[in-house]
This record gives sequence, structure tokens and C-alpha cells, in this order.
Amino acid sequence: MVARLVEAGHDVRALGRTAETRRQLEKLGARAVGDVAGAGAGADVVVVCVFTDRQVRQVCLDGALLPAMPPGSSLVVHTTASPKTMEAIEAAAGRGGHVDVIDAPVSGGPHDVAAGKLTLFVGGAEDGVARARPVLGCYGDPVLHVGPIGSGQRVKLVNNALFAGHVGLLAESIRLGERLGVPEPTLLAALRHGSAASRVLDIVAARGSVASFLQLTGEFVGKDVAVVRGIAEECGSGLGALDDVIDAIEPVADKAGKA
Repeated sequence: MVARLVEAGHDVRALGRTAETRRQLEKLGARAVGDVAGAGAGADVVVVCVFTDRQVRQVCLDGALLPAMPPGSSLVVHTTASPKTMEAIEAAAGRGGHVDVIDAPVSGGPHDVAAGKLTLFVGGAEDGVARARPVLGCYGDPVLHVGPIGSGQRVKLVNNALFAGHVGLLAESIRLGERLGVPEPTLLAALRHGSAASRVLDIVAARGSVASFLQLTGEFVGKDVAVVRGIAEECGSGLGALDDVIDAIEPVADKAGKA
């Protein structure tokens, strides 16, 4: 993301917590700063892309970021987090009366960022999203405005639940194939050409097996499933049939973790 923003001509400052990270940022053409206040001061747009909801709260609610941001600036959160967290950040920004808050969780990987093709599910006020589009468009396409603040998170949570459900269904299908005497590599290669083809199947087949895919991505899938289940519970809802198919991942994930 930093490289894409620099290449587009933006003046980029980025938080680097270690000397090595700061060196890497400067090699990309960014100016490294040592704290969140330094990242926010004088910025038109601040982009937050940390790992967990708790870290989003630490950066955006418990620290000096919001007070440091100038009037008319925008705060964009790319982390998959709780819609309630986004609403709390918007309320805190509203008390200062000057910062647009936008949730824009991402779907895709490093290759999508490099190609400028990351999918962004965006929630926030129409005018605030419009002002942030020149930045988001540096690495995002499509940039999908799906509703008010928190809506991006809600769409991403459904996306993640369905993605995990697809992986669970694929794991169950592989087990069925093995019971019928069809090896997993044969099944993965063949199913890509049939009516059961899907983007998830293509991704897993490229890794060679469900276990290999989970070995690479299991931490992220597990985090996303935990977030989805937690948010659904907050909203008084379960995942329905998706819960059962997601549970089908666990035996394969356990096996992948021991490999």
C-alpha cells in the first residue's frame, strides 16, 4: 500500500515501530514516523491497517491519533473489525467535530495490492468517502461504497463467513472423494473445470491441498471466523448452516498445524 501511494505521487508518512521497519519504509519513498500522533499531524488521510479489533481501538480510541488529525481530514480503517468499534470511533471523531471516519475492510492479498486490484467494502458518509477515493483508488479496485459507517465491516464479515464456509465445504468434499477412492490432487484439478468451480477452489488448488492452504492462511482464517462469530453474537444472531460447514475446517487445520 505504501509503495502504491508513493508511486501515485502522495506525500506518505508511515508509522515504523522498529529501526528496520523505518528503513524499509524510507526505501519505498515514505517518511517514517515513530508514533501515531506523528502519522496524524497534518495528514489529509490517515490509513489504519492493523491486525485485530483491539489494536484498532488502541490506535484510534486510546491514543493521540484523533486529536492530532487536522480539520477536514479522513480516517480510514482497513482492518476487519466490529461495526460497533467503527461507530465508537465515529462518535469520538464527532466530539472533535472535524474528522471523517470510513471503514474499508479489504478482500485480497499482496498480489492484489501490487496490481491495484484490492477489493474494498466501504462504509461511511457519501461526501467523506468521495474525498478519500483518490487515496483508496491507488490500491483498491473496486472501491464499493456499501452504506453508512460500519456497513463495510458488516459486508466483510458476511464475505468472510461465506469464504470460510466454502473452505469447509471443500474440505468435506475432499473427504468424500477420498472415501470414494479419488485422491485430493486429482479431485482439485478436475473440479476446477466443472459446475462446482469457484474462486475458493482455484485458490486452494493452487496450493495443492486444503491442508497446505490452511498452513499458509490458517491464522487469518481463524481470526476472521472468530470475529464473525463474535459480531453475530453481539447482534443476537448465529451463522446458521454456515456454522456447521465452517466447523468442517477444524480437522484439516489441526492436521496442517502439526505438519
